[in-house]
Amino acid sequence: MGEAGAGAGAIAGERRQLINVAYRLLGSLAEAEDAVQEAYARWYALPHGRRDDVRSPGAWLTTVTGRICLDVLGSARARRERYVGAWLPEPVPDRAEWGFAREEGATDPAHQVVLDESVTMAFLVVLESMTPAERVAFVLHDVFRYPFAEIADVLGRTPAACKQLAASARRRARGAQAPAAPVPGAPAAGVGQAEAVRRVKEAWESKDIAALVDLLDTAAVMTADGGGLIGTVLRPVEGGARIARYMVAIADKAPGLELLERSVNGAPGLVARRDGTVMTVASFELADSGRVARIWAVRNPEKLGPWLWGG
Repeated sequence: MGEAGAGAGAIAGERRQLINVAYRLLGSLAEAEDAVQEAYARWYALPHGRRDDVRSPGAWLTTVTGRICLDVLGSARARRERYVGAWLPEPVPDRAEWGFAREEGATDPAHQVVLDESVTMAFLVVLESMTPAERVAFVLHDVFRYPFAEIADVLGRTPAACKQLAASARRRARGAQAPAAPVPGAPAAGVGQAEAVRRVKEAWESKDIAALVDLLDTAAVMTADGGGLIGTVLRPVEGGARIARYMVAIADKAPGLELLERSVNGAPGLVARRDGTVMTVASFELADSGRVARIWAVRNPEKLGPWLWGG
């Protein structure tokens, strides 16, 4: 990180790391961007003498961003209780798949997010089951490897208490049958999932209920997020056969729907597009059998901003 009196370039260079931390803490690109912007605003509001006294501006910005995210997480619970239907994290595209050079999207929050196992939809959904303090401790320590002494400054607790919070979060993750904490930089789900998603796409396009049933786990669950702004089921659809019928019914109601195989949060997924506009972004998780166990379909247009240029 930066040294005392670090220049504006060094401070600005921390932005990508801060976006990555904030997105994993909040599950929302828009809220992550707001949190990071607020952290920078507080930095530049410091008197010059105070800024010069900060030995590591990057650590200062991370601490402040973490505290802002903690406040947002605390208020988010009440807001999500009022949310229409299921709430899902905002999906992140791999802009390279859509023909965008990195330089063109350098200031786009979606372009800043490192796509690895710690941003898969399955992992982010598990993070939603944690308390705000657990989530902060777990993400900062287990994902980003920050020491508990630094996390203590974010949470306003002792390092020992932060260690206990992270341990409690790990128990929640194990209880949700989630993967172990990801190793930073590790690639997300790969070839096996890509093949499963491709077969789902083909069966969906041909409206083959029998083929879809064969590809879905009998206990599969499909969760859709429309936010009350677009028609979708308000409760999860459970059971492979019911999901298959629901998917075919969607295809029947949306002639001209185009399905694209695209990376969603670093893992193989599907994007449904109609008349050139992205309507749905779907993430998948496989059971040990290789069949699809979970489908998360984000349809809320307010969460699809980074995808709406897609094509």
